[in-house]
Amino acid sequence: MPTVDAVAVRRMTDTLFIERAPRSPSSTRFWVLLVLAAVIAGAGVIGDSTATVIGAMIVAPLMTPILGSALALVLADRSQVVRCVLLVLGGALAVVAIGMLLGWLLAPPDAFASNSQVSSRISPRLIDLLAALATGTVGAFALVRADISDTLPGVAIAISLVPPLAVTGLLLTVGRYHDASESALLFATNVAAIVATGTIVFLFYGVRGAAEESGYAVGRFHGRTLVAVAAVVLLIAVPLTAGTMTVARDRTLAADARPVAEKWASTGKWQIASVEARNGVVVIGVLGLPPQPAPTALRAALDRAGMSDADLELHLVGGRTHWCPADTDTCTVKKSSVS
Repeated sequence: MPTVDAVAVRRMTDTLFIERAPRSPSSTRFWVLLVLAAVIAGAGVIGDSTATVIGAMIVAPLMTPILGSALALVLADRSQVVRCVLLVLGGALAVVAIGMLLGWLLAPPDAFASNSQVSSRISPRLIDLLAALATGTVGAFALVRADISDTLPGVAIAISLVPPLAVTGLLLTVGRYHDASESALLFATNVAAIVATGTIVFLFYGVRGAAEESGYAVGRFHGRTLVAVAAVVLLIAVPLTAGTMTVARDRTLAADARPVAEKWASTGKWQIASVEARNGVVVIGVLGLPPQPAPTALRAALDRAGMSDADLELHLVGGRTHWCPADTDTCTVKKSSVS
């Protein structure tokens, strides 16, 4: 079985365990980089800029206390476990708060409805957990093996930590609470995956034995620690499974609704700009000049096509947003385009 030596363990603890003193180099580095990463991520999301968001991923230091939690669990160092967990929670809340501040100042009129950076982070699925498990394994492996540490920037890009938290803060400011919880779930998924895979990799490489040889005070490791970590991952997988099923249903619903919407729009020489489905709600964007086509006619057409159980949200570009609930033949004008 591959093992690490005392020098490697000391390097790992120095890298992952942030000093307690608020003005210590590792502590100030963590908080300064975290705040800057939060601002960059928030600006990137608001500007719908993938490059800017990737920059925030590279700068963000949240991976350090998360992997530190895994190392502390393996070493059975309770004080470091508590400190790393508090750093993760405190850092997450700080990013959400910065996101909310930016949202209050710069939220667009459509409440991020057309923002690709937001939409890509509010539908976490099981595939996201699989990707996070693989990425967390690479991150822990790179820390154990100094000869491949140059892969860590790639790990930072692959695992999404600060951007989902920034999205959570931004969505809270515009009242999209369900979507905010979904982006927070994506963050929780990545954290759970990193801790789980980090714990397994550190145990596999014999970090405990090397730590004892180096004089580090190693506590007693219990099997229930692994059980608890596995239970958290399984707990996270439950809503992700539901999310996977919802995404599949929404894709089918959007595909079925598009031809119906295009036929309806063609009668008034309007053009369908977009057709989506969000949690069972058909969201359609329409372009054209007055007079506008009747929303109730589209509602009736969807009902005839077997989609009577799906609510309809109709965005008339340059006009109003209409809400047509399922099992009704009436539509009302919405004051906001937030779904």
